[in-house]
Amino acid sequence: MLRINACSEIAHPQDWIENKNHLDYDLWYIKEGKIEIHIHDKVFLASKGDLILFSPKMTYTAKSVDSGCSFIFTHFDFGLGEHLGILDNFQIAGVISRTLVKEEVNMFLDTYDQYKQMSPMSGIRLKGCLTILIAKILEDYGLGQYRGDFTSHDGLKGKQSIKLDTLQPVFMYIQEHLHQSLRVKDLATLVGMSEKYFISYFKQALGVTPGRYIYQLRMNRARELLYEKRYSIQQISDMLGFPDQYSFSKAFKKYYKVPPSQFIW
Repeated sequence: MLRINACSEIAHPQDWIENKNHLDYDLWYIKEGKIEIHIHDKVFLASKGDLILFSPKMTYTAKSVDSGCSFIFTHFDFGLGEHLGILDNFQIAGVISRTLVKEEVNMFLDTYDQYKQMSPMSGIRLKGCLTILIAKILEDYGLGQYRGDFTSHDGLKGKQSIKLDTLQPVFMYIQEHLHQSLRVKDLATLVGMSEKYFISYFKQALGVTPGRYIYQLRMNRARELLYEKRYSIQQISDMLGFPDQYSFSKAFKKYYKVPPSQFIW
């Protein structure tokens, strides 16, 4: 789940300096100038076009360098199940070069311009573009192309990230077989666990059971397919591994409080 709490832009003069921490994630896109970030005893520099990602409760000191600066800031929550700080399990807080996420940043900036003008549905599009941008950062992290240099407020990666790393084969298998019937026993076998232990391990890592996780993924995918307006409800039901259209419609209505036939019309 991703929720944008605030998105705007601000300009600061040459002598600007601030010391803060936030309860949510904070992502900056530097439009002009240079910004110096101090975290603990380390100093980081961000220039025009770079991104800066702060984790919740991360205390920092920021100041403009040489001349003034301006940036777009986005405060957001990002959670999975009961874990609202799920991104803290990945070492991605830091200064991110635009070259790593060029296409995703351009998409976000174009949508932000529409958002400023209060264009219809621009808020929903902005949320979608931010999701894509965060996903790209996580992808670069997974491929070893990016590691954030900031440390969280406790300075620890934590046991949570180890659990998520262990479950990666399960996540990949679910994504590739979402159209099939998935048994928890088979998923547990992928990581060499008993079914009972796997359910407990999975819930500790993500805050939801494996069955609930699969259900959420299927509902998210169903929504995307409905928005495409290319498939019938029966086709979507088949694509997501439901035994019949009725079962799919019932599950969809329970999740979104509206039947799929009325979701986008």
